[in-house]
Amino acid sequence: MIKEVIVVEGKNDVHAVKRAVDADCLTTGGFGLSPYSLDKIQHADSKRGIIILTDPDSAGERIRSFLSKRFPNAKHAFVPKEDATAKNDIGIEQASVEAIRAALGKVRYMDWEPSQEFSMGDLMCYGLNGVDDASARRAFVGSRLGIGYANAKIFLQRLNHYGVTRAEFEQAVTEI
Repeated sequence: MIKEVIVVEGKNDVHAVKRAVDADCLTTGGFGLSPYSLDKIQHADSKRGIIILTDPDSAGERIRSFLSKRFPNAKHAFVPKEDATAKNDIGIEQASVEAIRAALGKVRYMDWEPSQEFSMGDLMCYGLNGVDDASARRAFVGSRLGIGYANAKIFLQRLNHYGVTRAEFEQAVTEI
């Protein structure tokens, strides 16, 4: 049983998570979070902690950003986009049991005082920005590190905010 409450977008996401792990879940109901939903999430955060597991799409990222600001002690889990895509749909409900377990196995905290471990120069040096396949390379490294896919600017922020070490980063890059 996972101690924290997992926050997902919808009821189909809840079903997918419950197939993968023994955990309690709350839904946001999309980006239009009601005061009732926010109160439930606040209660869960104060009592047990929460893990934010939103869809790997732009709407999911907006929800994650909003919740991160509202609940700064939340943990974060990311299912890679390629593992959450089926039937021309992207979402946690499309992810396999293994993909959800893998994401929850790489949960990270967001540090609001980021390190300055990584720079845009690191992304350039390792082919994660400025080359034709940079997007695919970031997706691969993000999956290995448990920080998900993002454009170069957001990827750099995640490297510095989610406590990724230089050793973890270099190991993930060598696996490309």
